[in-house]
Amino acid sequence: MDLKIIEELSVQSPEKVVMLVLDGLGGLPDPETGRTELETAVIPNLDAVAAEGICGLADPIAPGITPGSGPGHLALFGYDPLAYQIGRGALEAVGIGIELGPDDMAARGNFCTVDDKGIITDRRAGRISTEKCAELCKLLDGMTIEEIDIKLHPVREHRFVAVFSGRDLQIELTESDPSRTGVAPLEIKAEHAIARNTATIINKFIAKAKEVLSAHHPANMILLRGFAKRPQLPSMKEIYKLNPLAIAAYPMYRGLASLVGMAVADTGAGIEEKIKTLRKNYLKYDFFFLHIKLTDTAGEDGDFSRKVKLLEQVDAALPALAALKPDVLVITGDHSTPAVFGGHSWHPVPVAILSKYCRTDGVKEFSEKAFICGGMGRIHATDIMPLAMANARKLTKFGA
Repeated sequence: MDLKIIEELSVQSPEKVVMLVLDGLGGLPDPETGRTELETAVIPNLDAVAAEGICGLADPIAPGITPGSGPGHLALFGYDPLAYQIGRGALEAVGIGIELGPDDMAARGNFCTVDDKGIITDRRAGRISTEKCAELCKLLDGMTIEEIDIKLHPVREHRFVAVFSGRDLQIELTESDPSRTGVAPLEIKAEHAIARNTATIINKFIAKAKEVLSAHHPANMILLRGFAKRPQLPSMKEIYKLNPLAIAAYPMYRGLASLVGMAVADTGAGIEEKIKTLRKNYLKYDFFFLHIKLTDTAGEDGDFSRKVKLLEQVDAALPALAALKPDVLVITGDHSTPAVFGGHSWHPVPVAILSKYCRTDGVKEFSEKAFICGGMGRIHATDIMPLAMANARKLTKFGA
């Protein structure tokens, strides 16, 4: 749906919308049991939402296309991720409070482990502590290469943000992260001739970083991706007439929420802490983006059992959320991260919407297989926000 049309139709109303996003929600069957994480977990409260609401499956980008977290969340907020492309570096930078100027370019970085032949053995350096990440960032911070100043900022565990400042920096660059182990980091290349000098500078920085980190196993190398400058996006306040709040702990999601005009709350990482934050701010806002990250982390780690336990923890916390009696509750994910796949996948994501105006569809179980038969059908993820708005009586009639 064209955002300009939504902007024309949207109106203010007292109804409140909660969008609970379980990162990496969708799964695939375990080879031994034939059941997905959702089908394995004991989740009576999620099942109740499915039974009382309307259910379906959503494609974040398009069928067969595996989404990154940024595009997946943009789609959930109603922004076409093909029209509004945001580099991961800008999301991470804004998420930790870095103000990117017009001459700044940010990249997301991982400390990683390479062997004596330069082959990646662990893309996350054993998930080193955030404190260790900060120490290593200090070793690399403050370099200047060909009049480009380089600053490193720790994020969480093995993750950091690199900010390159200077004239004529171009973001049309490939990534050094091959997204798998058993191969060497990739050389940064220019996707267009105008970015060749920028690529040369980045590769020189990576080479220097390798020298500095050589004695710091397991974090003895870096990987860079998501080169980006600060984008300009229309605000959710302008489009939807909402007063939105993001309740998210991880910097990238806080950054994305900020870029689309949400206020961002200080909160802890656990589901219980986030619901406390929701309760504290419930009277001040009318749209709440409530983000749970660890389901995705478990899927990326290939830990089926941990993802199941996390789903059960979220389910146990749902009654506290339901006690607030939101007018519209949306439960979905930004993409699928099946543990048996060990990463993001192209599989459509379960989505359920609960309000007093939704048509129930006979689905009784919150799972991928059950939602195939849901009344919402298979939709594009950008359709979720207009449906939430309609159920909250925040959209007027189109045409005479």
